[in-house]
Amino acid sequence: MDKIVELIKLDPIRMEVLNYVYQLRLPQCYIAAGFVRNLVWDSLHKFEVSTPLNDVDVIYFDPTESTPDAYLKYETQLKALMPKLNWQVRNQAIIHKRNSDEPYQSSVDAMSYWPEKETAVAVRQIGLYQYECVAAFGFELLFNCCVTHNPRRLREIFENRVNSKGWLAKWPLLRISP
Repeated sequence: MDKIVELIKLDPIRMEVLNYVYQLRLPQCYIAAGFVRNLVWDSLHKFEVSTPLNDVDVIYFDPTESTPDAYLKYETQLKALMPKLNWQVRNQAIIHKRNSDEPYQSSVDAMSYWPEKETAVAVRQIGLYQYECVAAFGFELLFNCCVTHNPRRLREIFENRVNSKGWLAKWPLLRISP
């Protein structure tokens, strides 16, 4: 989505993050969740300063990866490049086991199981100054200041996340979508 890419291009830290993750050359590799979601919500609230990144959620999909903790190597590489960020790198081809789900078919399919639909958005660099945005549920709800429960997860998990993260206080225009 062009609007997301425009917002990211205005944020030098996010641009640097995208470039470093691109250099890993991981399959179906995106930066997801708050990296995109929070930036959009900040823009909709006309914040002059972006909300600091709590973490950087890097997802990829590699069913051939034989080492379950290979992500630690990628986190270490990224941490060496940008040590102030909390990197969270996860292979979505194996995460289904932790969540007791059927095997995921792709990174986007894995995002379709996340507790709130607006978090299931991601971006990646695909070339020099070229970016791709994906969303498991589309982009409309994100740009409508909604937080929407994903019925694939318990409502209690959704409500706990909304409350513990303080989204409604941080971004007061947000509303819970039925």
